[in-house]
Parts: sequence; structure tokens; C-alpha cells
Amino acid sequence: MTEAATPILTIDGLTVDFLSEGDPVRAVDEVSFNVCRGETLVILGESGSGKSVSTGTVMGLIDCPPGEVVSGSFVLDGIDLSQLDENGRRELNGRRIAMIFQDPLAYLNPVYTVGRQIAEVFESHEAGEGSAVREKVIALLERVGIPDAQKRIDYYPHQFSGGQRQRVMIAMAIALKPDILIADEPTTALDVSIQAQILDLLRDLQRETGMALIMITHDLQVAAAMADRIVVMNAGKIVETGKAEDVFKQPKHAYTRGLVTALPDAYSTAKPRPDRQDETLLRVEHLSKYYTLKSSVFSAKREFRAVDDVSFAVQRGETLGIVGESGSGKSTIARMLLRLNEPTSGRAVFAGEDIFKLENVALKRFRRQVQMVFQDPFGSMNPRMNVRAIISEPWAIHRDILPRNRWKDRVVELLEVVGLRAEHANRHPHQFSGGQRQRIAIARALASEPELIVCDEAVSALDVSIQMQVIELLTDLRQRLSLSYIFITHDLPVVRRFADRILVMQQGKVVEENRTEALFAEPRHIYTRKLLHAVPQPKWLDGSRMGSVFANSPD
Repeated sequence: MTEAATPILTIDGLTVDFLSEGDPVRAVDEVSFNVCRGETLVILGESGSGKSVSTGTVMGLIDCPPGEVVSGSFVLDGIDLSQLDENGRRELNGRRIAMIFQDPLAYLNPVYTVGRQIAEVFESHEAGEGSAVREKVIALLERVGIPDAQKRIDYYPHQFSGGQRQRVMIAMAIALKPDILIADEPTTALDVSIQAQILDLLRDLQRETGMALIMITHDLQVAAAMADRIVVMNAGKIVETGKAEDVFKQPKHAYTRGLVTALPDAYSTAKPRPDRQDETLLRVEHLSKYYTLKSSVFSAKREFRAVDDVSFAVQRGETLGIVGESGSGKSTIARMLLRLNEPTSGRAVFAGEDIFKLENVALKRFRRQVQMVFQDPFGSMNPRMNVRAIISEPWAIHRDILPRNRWKDRVVELLEVVGLRAEHANRHPHQFSGGQRQRIAIARALASEPELIVCDEAVSALDVSIQMQVIELLTDLRQRLSLSYIFITHDLPVVRRFADRILVMQQGKVVEENRTEALFAEPRHIYTRKLLHAVPQPKWLDGSRMGSVFANSPD
């Protein structure tokens, strides 16, 4: 892409309001940008900044009402998209401009096979039918890396992993070779190695077809790895735009500088903490969890080892990081330690007591001392309770924590320490974004004044600045209260910054354990090296524009 390249999409002065009971809420305010063929434009900003509304308006995906395009134009290769009727929009979407979304499961129909849904793209644009379309769909699935595509074309969405479902969405989006592909947070919930595969796939497709790529993200590492140019949005406005290297190395706007400062340094390790072997808070010995898979006409019963002979210890005031891909057994360990799942074998001793033998009063006391922040905050909250009731619930169960006349003030204090406001206490979970719900979950965990908090992807849904605020909060609480953490994550720069020691898990087993600085400096196991090499690297480091955006894979 040269300086003189002609933009294929131009957005000029776009302003979008959403109607409410009071005055309209301005979601997008005088936004202007363009993108050229073969270029990657990253729109960067936190939740609520207007990123998705801007591109959703271009795609015609904003419901009007309550949305209202107040002013502005968006022109695709000479076509004024704002003037298209429904038929014109249907003809254009998919063929000239396409979109992939953050949560593929929400956009794939669960009652149709993935092959049927991809075929619908061709059929709706009269681009083929019957066996010819089926062959095209198989070729697409193979192109996006779905193994055994001839068989899996007839699978349903639930039969694919999260990364594979995202690949199916990409196959649907590129079916008609669009001029522009919009990717809205396409890798947010994916493991680091799957994220690497998806982003490399997008770059390969771009190289082959010459399409323009607009990527919406709050992940600064992904932005640095992918972008030719960056648009930074805040509160519905564009606050900065420029070449990616310039924006990251010399940010001009205070908001951009704040984002870049909050970016976890891929080479920054938590300050080493002294070993205190005489203050072991939790010791896990030979913990295993096996599941018996049902037999069928074609196969006998077999055993699945979700966790296989895992041992480790957590010292008082220490953070133990557990990393690994989905299915490695990380969350299964967490759920067993919380007594949500019972182990097949092994023991876990907390403060001198075997967790798996606790009953009644002792078990209730243990559940006050150990809290968990779950990966899915919405699924872990009662949708009928407001935030005040959700955070206060531990005090109603454990009546010796806090007198009732202090509940209201303490709720406000906890909301403020996790970056929310006092007025949020009266709202319900569905009225918050995913990141805000996760902050509420953290506040609830802190309410019982625990000794150990198990964080299962506790910051993966948060914007980078809020993510760092939460990490700093957890660090401060650890220092002041001698809290201990088990920190489960797929975000290696974050765990490097926060954890004292790290366990690396693969297929239910611990393949490596070491102090954080030693593990990152000299990883011993090939799987650990694979994870570390999958972390996105800024594309300007080696000057390569169209190669892999990641470091070379380990031998």
C-alpha cells in the first residue's frame, strides 16, 4: 500500500445516536477514516469507544431505531452505502464487504450444519448450487485450516472448538472474495497459539486476495502485530490516527499514551519474591480427574484424563500462574480446589486441612477463605439480583464479616476499587459490558476477605487499561493482606508481569514448572517454547510486511 493509493472505503463525519428515555446517547461523534486495498487498518479503543458501532453502521447492522445516523457518509468504491435500500444492502454485504464477529457461536445457527450455513452465502448471491457449492465449501474449510473438511462439513457448530468456529466464520466471510473484511475482536477469547493461527490466516488471505482488512480490537499487542495504520477511538471520537509504528513509539494524545503505558511489557517480569517454604498455604499432591466416556456401537468405553497426577504448592502471599491451551486441565484444577468438582484421586491441603474431607461448618469456613473469579462473569451471577445484592451476598452467608449497617458503604468502596461507580450498585448484570461484569465478580470475591483467590481468566475480557488496573489492584491487595492467588490465563505477558511462579499444562499434565523469570528466560519444554513464540510481535521489528506476524516457531 503506497501513500498515493486510492481508498476503497471512506467514512466522513459519521455521527450516530442511540435513543434513550432522556436525551439521545451519542455513540459515534464526527468519525472520519479510510482504508485502501491490501491495507490493514486497526481501530483501537476500549469498550464503549464506538469502534463496533462505526463499522456496524457501515455494514447496516445497527437497528434504527433505537440507533440513528445523524450525519455523515460512508462510500465503498464510489457507492454511497447510506443510500442503499434493503435489496441493495443484501447484494453488497458478503460480496463486496464482509464481517467476522467476536463470538462465532452467537452468529452460527445451532440447528444447521456449518456446511449448510457457508453454502447459504453462495446461494443467496446466486453464486452456485448443489454439488458445485459443496465442493467450494469443502475447499474453503480446508483453506482456513479445518482438518478432515470432507467429513466435518456436515458437523454442527457445537462440534467445533472456539478457534475452529472462528475459522468457520472466516470461511463464510471470504467465500465471495470481498474487497473489505471487517474483523470485530476476532481473537479475544482464543488461546495465544490459536490467536496466532487466526491472525496469520488473515494475513495470508490478505496477501492472496489483496483485500483491505479493518480490525477492531482493544488488544494492543494484536494491533502492533497487524496494523499498517491505527485509528484510536475514545468516547465516540477519533483522538489519534497514524502509522502503527508512529502511534506506538510516539503517541501524541494523552489517551493513546495511557493505553500504550498500560500495555504489559512482553519482556517485563514480576519482581522476584523470596521463597518462604515454611509458609505453605496450599499443597496439592497427585491430583487427578478422570472421566469415563460413554461407549457406542462403534467404540468401547474409554477414559479421558482431564487432570493427570498434578502436584504443586502455593506459599502465603504468592501468585502461582497456570498457563496452557483450552482443554489442558487448568479450569478443572480450579473447580476441584473449590469443591465444585470432586477429584478421582489425590489430596489438597489448605491451612493444614484436607479440602476434600471438609464437611458442614469446616467446608463453609473454607469457602469463605478461598474465592474464585470465573472466566464467564455473566454465567456466575444471578440475573435477578442487582449489583448491591450480588456483592453483599457473602456477608449474608458469613454473618461475622461485616455488620449490615456497613454493607451499603462497603459495596461502594469495592465498586470503586475495581473501577466502577456508586450508581452501578442498583443495576443488574445484563446492563453491563463483559468487562464491567468481570470487575463486579472481582469485587464480590474480595467481599469475603479471602486468603486465596483463584482467578480463571479473570482479566481476559477487560480492556488493557482496566486490565492493568485490576492487576495492580490484585498486587496491592496481595502485599497489604498477604493474599495468595492461583492465576489461570492464556495471556503470557500478563502472567509474566503478575506471577511469582508458573505451571505450564498440556493435556492434563504439568510439563514445566519454574520461577517466572527463569521460565521466560530459558523454557525447557518444547510446548512452553511454542506458547512463548506465539505471542504477537510488532511487525516493524523485522521490517517484514506480509510474512508471519509472529516469531518463528521453535524447532
